[in-house]
Amino acid sequence: MPGTAAVDLSCVWHNLEYMVCTWRPGENASSDTNYTLFYWFDGLKNRKKCNNYSVDQGIFECIFNLSFPKVINTYPAISILITDDSEEIRPLCANKNPTTLVKPATPRRVTLSKINDEVYIEWSESNTFPGNCLFYEVEYHNGDLDTAQIIKVGNNFTSIPSVDPNMKYVFKVRAKPKPECYSSKLSSDWSEEKSIGEKTDSTFYFVLIITVPLIVAVSMIILLVYLKRLKILILPPVPDPREILKRMFGEQNEDSQSCAKDDSVNTYDKLIKEEEIHSLILTETPEYVNSEKENR
Repeated sequence: MPGTAAVDLSCVWHNLEYMVCTWRPGENASSDTNYTLFYWFDGLKNRKKCNNYSVDQGIFECIFNLSFPKVINTYPAISILITDDSEEIRPLCANKNPTTLVKPATPRRVTLSKINDEVYIEWSESNTFPGNCLFYEVEYHNGDLDTAQIIKVGNNFTSIPSVDPNMKYVFKVRAKPKPECYSSKLSSDWSEEKSIGEKTDSTFYFVLIITVPLIVAVSMIILLVYLKRLKILILPPVPDPREILKRMFGEQNEDSQSCAKDDSVNTYDKLIKEEEIHSLILTETPEYVNSEKENR
């Protein structure tokens, strides 16, 4: 049936050890279609079947071991067939040049060392590639991603001269096939980042710039207040004679006025008391006289 064959076949030869092929089902293929991958090349007596299958989000993947003797200088083309047990699925046939599919393994065991103003970096080398068939890219930066630098080296070690001893440097490495050995444009994944040195924390300097002037300002205020109080204790202010005379005469006038007021009040109270006493005497005398007359 048309439209049932596998589409978008892609294969990668990882580290000259195993091949990973992926594809998508045809647009007219049923959802339960089970594809099977076969491969062969010159030197194999029979075609081989790939058994390591997986499906993720509608994408099929199959992994199979693939290696050639290291003594050979050329690699034979690989023929791939993707089909199904049923006759309803149209087969897909493809020929792949393995040298265009090579992807080296990620460099491992990256080590850094620093001597004076130079940083030495070294990493493990793949033992599946012939000698001098790989080159490496070393990327490093000093904490600013915009200024990352990449250098190319033919060995599994290199050095970076004239580095700032007060900066932190981050390194990572990846491998690429040499064009004279393979036609592949693929590179390995970047290695895990390794760092060396200590980057000065800008936050510390920012806090320091803000804190120091604040401490100085507070100290100056405290010092000025203390000196002002000390000056008052050592050199008390001289009183104004005019103010003293004004207070003295003001107090005397107030005392005299208060005394005159008190005398007038006391005199008035005495008069009232005397009137009350006299009125009482005048009132009680007639009653006493009348009582004596009645007794008689």
